[in-house]
Order: sequence, then structure tokens, then C-alpha cells
Amino acid sequence: MIDFASLSPTAQALALVGVILVEALVLYGGYGLLERVVAPPLVRRITES
Repeated sequence: MIDFASLSPTAQALALVGVILVEALVLYGGYGLLERVVAPPLVRRITES
């Protein structure tokens, strides 16, 4: 495990920004995939009722 406390404050800030960007990309991709899978049947069901 990497000990982030031993890094300089600038390196800690860059690491935090990197982690947040990776998390944002994963969430963006996950929600995009979920929308592709769930949206068409849901819209079809709503329009048919």
C-alpha cells in the first residue's frame, strides 16, 4: 500500500485529483451502460401502457 502521508502536499493533491477523475470516468461509463440497457425497455413499457 502506498503511504500518501509521506508525499509532498502537491503530490497528495495531484493524487487526489487523479483518483477523483478515475472515479468520475467509471461512474460516467457505468451510468451510460445502465442507461443503454434499461432505458429502451422502460420507454417501451411506458409508451405501451
